[in-house]
Amino acid sequence: MKILYAMKLGALFAYELLMSNIAVARVVLSPRLTIRPGIVAYRTDLKSQTAITWLANLITLTPGTLTLAVSDDQRVLYIHTLNVDDPNEVTSSIRRSFEANLLELEK
Repeated sequence: MKILYAMKLGALFAYELLMSNIAVARVVLSPRLTIRPGIVAYRTDLKSQTAITWLANLITLTPGTLTLAVSDDQRVLYIHTLNVDDPNEVTSSIRRSFEANLLELEK
C-alpha cells in the first residue's frame, strides 16, 4: 500500500513542479513585477525527521518556494514563497499535495 502513496506523491510532485515552473516563467517574462513575496509559517503534522526532511526538500525543489527553517520543536516550517496572495492557499496546497501522502508513508 505504501508504494501507491509513494507513486502518488511522485506524480503530485511532478504536477506541482510543472505548474510552478509555468507560474515562475510567467513572472519572469512579464513586463511588470506583480509578485507579492512573503514568508509563511506552515504547521506540520509529520512526526519523523525523515518525513519532515522530505517535505522541506519537496517544497524547496518546487520553483517559487524555499524552506528557510524548521522550528526547534520540528512542528513549523518557515517557507519563502514568490507570491503570497493568500497564505491559506499556500498551506492548503502543501498539505493536499505533499503532506497527506507523507503522512501515509510515515505510518
